[in-house]
Amino acid sequence: QVRLVESGGGLVQAGGPLRLSCAASGSISRINFMGWYRQAPGNQRELVAGITGSGITNYGHSVKGRFTISRDNAKNTVYLQMNSLKPEDTATYYCNLKMIPSRDYWGQGTQVTVSS
Repeated sequence: QVRLVESGGGLVQAGGPLRLSCAASGSISRINFMGWYRQAPGNQRELVAGITGSGITNYGHSVKGRFTISRDNAKNTVYLQMNSLKPEDTATYYCNLKMIPSRDYWGQGTQVTVSS
């Protein structure tokens, strides 16, 4: 069993920062990818940022230059530093972990609300 525990969501004013954390525990083996997706009401779930097992990062177009993903391998934890937040960043943010072979896990989601 693998468990993902997310933290750090909340309410913030536009322009402010927030930091999300996602800690993975349980039967962690070879991590292929760890990252964040988000979903706003009426929208599809979209990639926010991810980091591969080899440390390669990728970001959704709308967050490039504002968000930074990082990882603590010893703690199996990934962080998402979100700066210059905009009201359109409001969504439920989900942590995702992909392990080899073909194991895919999701967190329960944490709400981020950006007020204008």
